[in-house]
Amino acid sequence: MSLAKLSLAEWITAAEEEALPFTEFCLGLQVKQTELSSAEIIARMEAMLAVMEESIAAGLKGPRSKGGLVGGDARKLQQYNQSRQKTLMGRFSGKAVAYALAVGEANAAMGRIVAAPTAGSSGVLPGILFALKEEYDLDQTQLAGGLIVAGAIGMVIASRASLAGAAGGCQAECGSAGAMAAGAMVALLGGTPAQVGQAVAITIKNMLGLVCDPVAGLVEVPCVKRNAGAVAQAVIAAEMALAGITSVIPVDEVIDAMESVGRSMHCSLKETAQGGLAVTPTGLELTEKISAR
Repeated sequence: MSLAKLSLAEWITAAEEEALPFTEFCLGLQVKQTELSSAEIIARMEAMLAVMEESIAAGLKGPRSKGGLVGGDARKLQQYNQSRQKTLMGRFSGKAVAYALAVGEANAAMGRIVAAPTAGSSGVLPGILFALKEEYDLDQTQLAGGLIVAGAIGMVIASRASLAGAAGGCQAECGSAGAMAAGAMVALLGGTPAQVGQAVAITIKNMLGLVCDPVAGLVEVPCVKRNAGAVAQAVIAAEMALAGITSVIPVDEVIDAMESVGRSMHCSLKETAQGGLAVTPTGLELTEKISAR
């Protein structure tokens, strides 16, 4: 199957016509496209999950980034969550955000991560998947199914829009990661294929227009904390979709709108570090200090 203009809506309709959970439908697609067996595909997903888990553990140790702008926040949030019986985010979201920060900080410290779909947005999907594993007693094989769904969503976004901050701003990175995670979450929690699509649409709508403005051109500020924000948007969208709330604008049209917004966005707001937070007084000062080092 060509990557030219894939349709998530068409896949959702096909899954419903075949009366398949979206996880099984997406696995079948992968079998056809890769000519690998289901077991081989799941094994590959589980290998990626192992790397994700390792990057969470590494980030929770509090490594400092190469640029010196981030590090230790994941551990700080985890300790905060563990010190209180009740937090504003609750157990699941608190873990998901802490784990997302951990992966982002591991990446900034040059650790090994899975680009999901990019390095700059690599914390969103692991954060949600491993919080789900712990809070909903899921096993690695089930998480692998969620990763397959996330990958299918990412394929559609890549074909209709972009996954690169340089092409579409951070909506294309953290926005896509959030959409992939939201869809995976809905599928893992027993949502219908249609609800998966609603979660994807709601997430992207809520992150439409997000710019990419890395301070000093590094994947540190504001990138790491944006992963946490994308987790929150994904959880909100998944919960709304599971409750039966729908997007007025269909999912493929939402993705197309993201592509249009990305094209309209000025180049200073697409990974060039020439706009947004990167050119604030503090951003410029930090850039000068890092450049001097």
